[in-house]
Amino acid sequence: MRTLYHLWLSPFSRKVRLVLAEKDLAFEMSVEKIWERRPDFLALNPAGQVPVLIDDEGPDGPVTLCDSGAICEYLEEAYPKRGLIPGIPTDRAEVRRLVAWFDCKFYEEVTRNLVGEKILKRFLGLGEPSSEAIRAGLTNIHYHLDYIGYLCERRTWLAGDHLSLADLAAAAHLSCVDYLGNVPWEEHAEAKEWYARVKSRPAFRPLLADRIPGVSPPKHYADLDF
Repeated sequence: MRTLYHLWLSPFSRKVRLVLAEKDLAFEMSVEKIWERRPDFLALNPAGQVPVLIDDEGPDGPVTLCDSGAICEYLEEAYPKRGLIPGIPTDRAEVRRLVAWFDCKFYEEVTRNLVGEKILKRFLGLGEPSSEAIRAGLTNIHYHLDYIGYLCERRTWLAGDHLSLADLAAAAHLSCVDYLGNVPWEEHAEAKEWYARVKSRPAFRPLLADRIPGVSPPKHYADLDF
């Protein structure tokens, strides 16, 4: 059995969900309200963050893993079928570079300013959203969508000829922002076409079925053709 502790609009949790699904690994999910600081969860991850994966079926025995980067690297090595960091060393380095781009740069400049301010602050009881941060997120996302378009003009997928962890990381972040209706798809045709391809994959369908208590997504969110 595998259990993934996650949060609804955590892009890092969503990335791990996508990797597990793409590798056709069965798992159960448990929503972890990290603001409650449950002692049992803190015993699993003292940092108090999701995702956390418990893999009782690991090739080297049961294991508990924290941090989406460590979890994804573990899954890639422990379950090499349907590899998501493929190719020669330079290809794999490019995948990891782009994963870092979206998990660090996109997160800080976009996801944190939009999802963090509009959703997470409310659950954490941290006061009103910052209008300045939201404006920054809405401005910054254009730069990142342009970059996705630039990559897609030159490659089949973001990191090369094959779907990779880079695509899943990028799509995980964008799916969270898209849940809020804050992705200007109509202004970025190349990025929209790429996202539609990722969004149409069977592994992505469960994400599109997610619903957050008290917050409904726009109509196009679960529409595979936008």
